[in-house]
Amino acid sequence: MNWDIIQGKWKQMTGSVKEKWGELTDDELDQIDGNKEKLAGKLQEKYGWSKEEADNQIDDYFRDR
Repeated sequence: MNWDIIQGKWKQMTGSVKEKWGELTDDELDQIDGNKEKLAGKLQEKYGWSKEEADNQIDDYFRDR
């Protein structure tokens, strides 16, 4: 999915994103606001992933959305 679309629909998607990555708080999801780089950074911080792993997880998750 195109990230412009994700940014536009971010508020509607936060529930499913939180289901997938439950360690993200509502405040963090508000801060991310559909920004892929911010999401990747938070996933790295919360799960200890490399940038590449975070990007792969994000791409895999949003590919089918």
